[in-house]
Amino acid sequence: MPYLYPDSVLLIFCKAPIAGQVKTRLQPRLTANQAVSVHRQLTRLTLDRAFQQPLCAVQLYCTPDINHSFFDQCIKDYPLVLSTQRGADLGDRMLNAFSEALAQYRHAILIGCDCPSLTVDDLQQALAALQNGQDAVIAPAEDGGYVLLGLNAPQPALFEDMVWGNENVMKETLLRAQHSLILVHELARQWDVDTVEDWDRYLCSLKA
Repeated sequence: MPYLYPDSVLLIFCKAPIAGQVKTRLQPRLTANQAVSVHRQLTRLTLDRAFQQPLCAVQLYCTPDINHSFFDQCIKDYPLVLSTQRGADLGDRMLNAFSEALAQYRHAILIGCDCPSLTVDDLQQALAALQNGQDAVIAPAEDGGYVLLGLNAPQPALFEDMVWGNENVMKETLLRAQHSLILVHELARQWDVDTVEDWDRYLCSLKA
């Protein structure tokens, strides 16, 4: 397939859709099985957008491994590659994914699978920023984290000994980048689906 950015790769982090292990903060409003359905729906939305244009190669980074029927269906429906997340925490897993990807490609961007506000235009802006000389590109989230990170080199300083899952992740990441002289391009702020309020917001966006 002729890609617009053949020297780049999009990494998508995704959990296996197992009841009780995905979207647990949507419970008890939703049952565990309903939360699984939400996870599946948002993942398919993410993949649809990833392939809306032939931007670049796509790798679905799975956890705990690639051995789930949902992942089998994904590779039947989309021209992607499955990989297994490796590492003790999120920082380790992200750094390992970037290290593997950037051994093969010049540029890599990493996203999750639960950010419905992230568009194909955002992905293209991220890839263009990396090609235009930025060391990194990041899309902040309303909750204080980020939903997209792009790099031209692995940059361990952005991942090691980080406290994840709190409102200071974005701020701390930018401070570390500044300290390490990493030139960062910031994209528009986004929102993801973590809470029942986020899920209601997503449903409202579908009606709109």
